Amino acid sequence: MALSASLTRDDVVSLWKERRLVFLQPSYAPSRRRIRRTRSRAERCDPAHSILKRIFDRSVAGAALLFLAPLLIGIAITIKLTSTGPVFFSHARYGYRNHRFRIYKFRTMHMHLCDASGTRQTVADDSRTTSLGRLLRRTSLDELPQLINVVKGEMSLVGPRPHVPGMLAASLLYEDLVPYYFHRHAALPGITGLAQISGCRGATVRPDAAINRIDYDLEYIETWSLWLDAKIIAQTIRREFLTGSAV
Repeated sequence: MALSASLTRDDVVSLWKERRLVFLQPSYAPSRRRIRRTRSRAERCDPAHSILKRIFDRSVAGAALLFLAPLLIGIAITIKLTSTGPVFFSHARYGYRNHRFRIYKFRTMHMHLCDASGTRQTVADDSRTTSLGRLLRRTSLDELPQLINVVKGEMSLVGPRPHVPGMLAASLLYEDLVPYYFHRHAALPGITGLAQISGCRGATVRPDAAINRIDYDLEYIETWSLWLDAKIIAQTIRREFLTGSAV
């Protein structure tokens, strides 16, 4: 699908037709009671307000770090032996309510070819990645250090994937392509999410695919439950870590 150079916000059509409770806004000057009621309804749609989710995230992430410690150490040693540069890649990403944080990943690219801005997306067979980096990306093992972000409370196990500020989609700023883009930050960003297990991975070159990804993020926020988190985690492990189907 070719993107016209004259594409504007008015040309964008959401692929998600469901009611978006999280976006409720009073249509007139509301009373204090109405403000409280509206805020309460919106917060019920916000996974970040769930104490159970926070306990689940941090306990599972902490246990996973301990269990996977030998694997993490082995990957770190292999990175140092096979390429020059640090073990980890750290970059600023959008977090909860648009607050920025530094995300951790295993470095998968050659240092002299890295994109300092982080806005250039990785594609299949990217020449910037190392041989080990291609394996780590294909199996999503490069994402494991984000368990540290989860323990720190900056991320969740499941949620919208954290984007780089200034990220492009179909050659436009994501927020210009999708007018309701920032509503996805009503939840903590996740290591995996509903969009990822639904096939929305990789570069966002096509506008319809980019819009669809945001719509899945918003659907997750509105329909969130611990049971949904568990299903997404199970599917992520099966599809990416075990079968190596990630980009």
